[in-house]
Amino acid sequence: MTAYATDRAVTVFALALSGRLFVGGLLSGTARELSVDGPVFDPRPDPLAARIAYVSGRSLRIAELDGTSWELAADDDPDITWGSADFVAAEEMHRFRGYWWSPDGSAIAACRVDNSPVQRWWIADPANPGNSPHEVRYPAAGTPNPEVTLHVLALDGASSEVRWDRAGYPYLADVQWRSAGDSGRLVLTVQSRDQRSLMVLDGDPVTGVTTPLFADGDAAWVELVPGTPAVTGDGQLVHAADRDGARRLLIDGSPVTPPDMQVRAVVAAGGDDVTFLANPIDDATVQHVWRWTSDGVLTALTDEPGIHTATVGGPVTVIRSAVVDEPGAITQVLDGPTLGSYAQQPLVAPNITIRHYGTRRIATAVLLPEGHDGNPLPVLMDPYGGPHALRAVRSHNAHLTSQWFANQGFAVVVADGRGTPGRGSAWERAVHLDLATAVLEDQVAALQAAANEFPLDLSRVGIRGWSFGGYLAALAVMRRPDVFHAAVAGAPVTEWRLYDTHYTERYLGDPSLDAAPYAANSLLPLADELTRPLLLVHGLADDNVVAAHTLQLSNALLAAGAPHEVLPLVGVTHMTPQEVVAEHLLLHQLEFLRRSLRLIGGE
Repeated sequence: MTAYATDRAVTVFALALSGRLFVGGLLSGTARELSVDGPVFDPRPDPLAARIAYVSGRSLRIAELDGTSWELAADDDPDITWGSADFVAAEEMHRFRGYWWSPDGSAIAACRVDNSPVQRWWIADPANPGNSPHEVRYPAAGTPNPEVTLHVLALDGASSEVRWDRAGYPYLADVQWRSAGDSGRLVLTVQSRDQRSLMVLDGDPVTGVTTPLFADGDAAWVELVPGTPAVTGDGQLVHAADRDGARRLLIDGSPVTPPDMQVRAVVAAGGDDVTFLANPIDDATVQHVWRWTSDGVLTALTDEPGIHTATVGGPVTVIRSAVVDEPGAITQVLDGPTLGSYAQQPLVAPNITIRHYGTRRIATAVLLPEGHDGNPLPVLMDPYGGPHALRAVRSHNAHLTSQWFANQGFAVVVADGRGTPGRGSAWERAVHLDLATAVLEDQVAALQAAANEFPLDLSRVGIRGWSFGGYLAALAVMRRPDVFHAAVAGAPVTEWRLYDTHYTERYLGDPSLDAAPYAANSLLPLADELTRPLLLVHGLADDNVVAAHTLQLSNALLAAGAPHEVLPLVGVTHMTPQEVVAEHLLLHQLEFLRRSLRLIGGE
C-alpha cells in the first residue's frame, strides 16, 4: 500500500493494491475488496462516501459499494486519457492527480489529456533483446506538449467543458473545488508556456465560464508554490508570490509575511487562518511551521532548528520535526501527544558541522569520519546544487549517505549555492538562462572556504551527484579540473534538449526560439576538455532522464579521445530503489573514488 484516500468525514477509505480495489471503514476497522473492472489506479471515495471513482487505463470509472462499476468517461482514441495527470504535470508541477469530486458528490472535474501532439520515444531493454521497446510520449524542450482540457462530468450524464485561454495559458497546474458552502465553484491555476505569467481562475461548473481571481508575472518565471492557491473559510484567496525579493504569503493579493521570510509551501487554509512553511531568507538549512490569523498575527508553531512540516485536518494539526542530533523524526499533535515511530535506527550518525560561507552565505555541511584524528583527508563533494532541492539542511537522516562516505576516509562537503530554493528571488533566479556558471562557482567557493577551517586535502577532491547533481559533477571535472580530480555522475542531464518542457524551458527558454542557452549549458561540447577520471552511471529503464544523456556524452568523449567509465544499470529507472543495486552502487562508487583519487595523490 502506497496511498489511500478518504471521504470528507474520514470515515471510509479506498486504496489500490496490485491493481485491485479495497475499501474499508475507519470506525469499524474492517476492509474488503470490491471486485470491479480494473486495473484500478488512484481510487477516491466521494465526499459523502456513497461511491468511489478510479482510473482504469485510459478511462475514468465509478465503483458502487455493491461491487458494480461503470464508465464515466473514456475515448476510443488510444492517445487520449481521462482522469490522469500528464507527464509534465506530475513530474514538474507536482499535480499528481487528474480528477476531483465536487463537494456534494454529484459530479467530477476531470482532465482529458490528448497526447497525440507529443513526440514518441522508445525505452529499450538492451539486456533482453527479445523484448519490444517501451513507447513513451516525452515532451522534450522545444517540442509539443499534450493538449489538456478540463471537464465537469455529472453522474447523471450531463457535462460541460471549463474554458480559458488555453493558447496563452496551456499549462493546467492546479484544480480544486471550493468548500461545500460555496456553491461548488471551481478554482484552477493556469500558466503560460514560458512560465512568466500565471492566473488563478474561478470556474462555473455548469456553464464552464471562468473569470480571473489572481494574476502574477515575472521577467524570469513565476514559481508554482505547493498548497496554493487556497481559500479560507471566509472566502479569502490565499497565494504565495515573489514580492520585494522574497516569496511572501498573499491574502487576497496583499502580502502578510515580511520580506525577510521565504514562504516554501501552504499547508492548509482554515476558517480564518492559514498554516504554512517558511524559513528565514538568509538560512534555508531550517524550515518552520507558521500560522497566520485574520487579525494579522503571525505565530511560529516550531522553533527548534530543523526541518519541520505539518498536516492539518479540521481542528487537528500534526507536526513532523527532523533535527540534526536525533535520527528520524518526531511526529506530534500540536498541543497533544507524540506519535510513536517504528522506523529503523540508522547505522551511522552524522559527524556534521553546518556553516554559512562567504558574502553569499553559502550553506555548507562538512562531515568528517567518526573519531577522526585531525589528519588531512581527501575530499568528496556531495551536492545536488540545483533548483527545487536542498542538501545542506539541519536534519539527521538527510546526511546518512554522506556520513557513510565520510566513514570510508573522506571529508564530505555538501553545499547549497545559488539556484537552490529558500534564499529569495534573486538567489533562485541566478540560474536563469545559465544553469552552470553560478552553480559551479558556489561549489568551488564553499570547498575553498571549508578548507580554511577543516583538514581538507585539496590535491584529492572528488565529486558525486545524481540527476542535476550528476550534471554538476560531470560539469565540475570538465570545466574545473584544477579543483576537481574525479567525478561520479549518476543519471546526469548532459544535453538539456533531451529534458522535459516545463522544467527546462523555465530556466533556459524555448530552444526553438533561442538555442544559445542550450548550447552554452550542454556537456557535449566540453567532451574534449575532460582530463580527469569520470564514472557515468545510468539506469537503462530511466524514462525521466533517459539513458541517451549518458550515451551521447560517452560517444562525444570517445570521439574526443577522453577516457571515461560507464556503468549501465539494467532494469533501473531514474532512482535505484532496489536494495541490492543501491548497496552495490555505493560500493562501486567508493572503489572508483579511492582508485582515482589515490592516483591523483601520487600514492
